Amino acid sequence: MLDALKQINSTSAFNRWAGIEVTHARSGEADLSMAFRSADMAQYAGFLHAGLIGALLDTACGFAAGTVAGNVLASHFSVNCLAPAVGEVFVAKGRVIKAGKKQLFARAELFAQTGDQLKLVATGDAILVPVENR
Repeated sequence: MLDALKQINSTSAFNRWAGIEVTHARSGEADLSMAFRSADMAQYAGFLHAGLIGALLDTACGFAAGTVAGNVLASHFSVNCLAPAVGEVFVAKGRVIKAGKKQLFARAELFAQTGDQLKLVATGDAILVPVENR
């Protein structure tokens, strides 16, 4: 499962640019990591840009849902920024909350890592729908 998500992740130009890596996968779960680059990932005050926060949470939810339903697309997504996103590495943990036939509910948490310390900086919720392979 981990190898399959890593392969899917490698096909996304955006994920390659951002340096998003899949670090854990099992049924209903996916974890990602991304090293922070202040030169092209920071917003005006130097924190991780909210667009990247959303991308990490969305991808973690989608990959977690993909482990139980195959290809999925988000039909609804929300982000809650809880604290300034300051860290060396960002870790997103996605989990399926409920998987139905027509939609899946997933939740993700984003942590800023500095050294060995993790700080919760954002959460996201997604409703995803299975889609046919292209």
